[in-house]
Amino acid sequence: MTLDVVGFGALNLDRLYLVNRIAGPDEEAYIKEVKEICGGSAANTIIALSRLGLKTGFLGKIGQDHEGELLLQNMQQEGVETSNIIISREGKSGTVQGFVDPEGERALYVDPGVNDEILPIEIEKYYKWKPKLIHLTSFVGESIEAQKTLLEMIDETVKVSLDPGMIYADKGLKVIEDILYRTNILLLNQIELKRLVTIADQREKINLLMEYEIDILIVKKGSHGCEVYNGLEYYELNAMEVECCDSTGAGDAFNAGFIYGYLKGKTLKESATLGNFVASCCIQGEGAINCLPKKNQLPTFD
Repeated sequence: MTLDVVGFGALNLDRLYLVNRIAGPDEEAYIKEVKEICGGSAANTIIALSRLGLKTGFLGKIGQDHEGELLLQNMQQEGVETSNIIISREGKSGTVQGFVDPEGERALYVDPGVNDEILPIEIEKYYKWKPKLIHLTSFVGESIEAQKTLLEMIDETVKVSLDPGMIYADKGLKVIEDILYRTNILLLNQIELKRLVTIADQREKINLLMEYEIDILIVKKGSHGCEVYNGLEYYELNAMEVECCDSTGAGDAFNAGFIYGYLKGKTLKESATLGNFVASCCIQGEGAINCLPKKNQLPTFD
């Protein structure tokens, strides 16, 4: 089977609590509404790419429970190939408790479940595809070793994108360096960059990461847009001005827009513009996937 992109990361059912505000230490807030939405960083990106017309698949693990059934059905309904999703007879599927305030800001708490029980031997058994690109996101526990095994298995022609998230950023460069050396596109936000590389100077941070032979490095800056580097070109792009309902999944949506442009042969700047556009669509509704655009909604370039 020929696929454009395969995602490999945690599958989570997001329970979003819409609150009057996000409480700090010793503070109280109240819940206005609760919603269940299928999520997981890599899953959000893969669903976004599927809606843009790419052929996608997913590699991950769920439990034989209500949450796992919802996650699997959601992927299938979005046209994502799911035959590489491992269904565990024991353990529970991953969940995320998310608290979202009226401005769309959020706080997330992860219960990884069987996401953290993917063994390297399972990758050798389940992984069958040869996609153009594999998109990796973080695991809380030891499933990172399965990701490293996958990178050893795939052909050198397969491109790799990585969104480390806070979890991998906090692990530090030493833990993820095997993945970084195989990464073509590194997508991270400002806080993750600060946590991953402790050097104070921004340019020195970028130069250090590029020493891992990364082709493209992207720093996502939320409402302030993004910065993109490829060793020869540098662009700083403003975010698109839209009303933010919920920022959940905005970074994942950006990843999808950029990856889509990259695989379609767009320029570095055009791909980043597509990333900003898909992210701007995402944040106009609640949850990570409700407002993702279709291919015919994308901006065109002269």
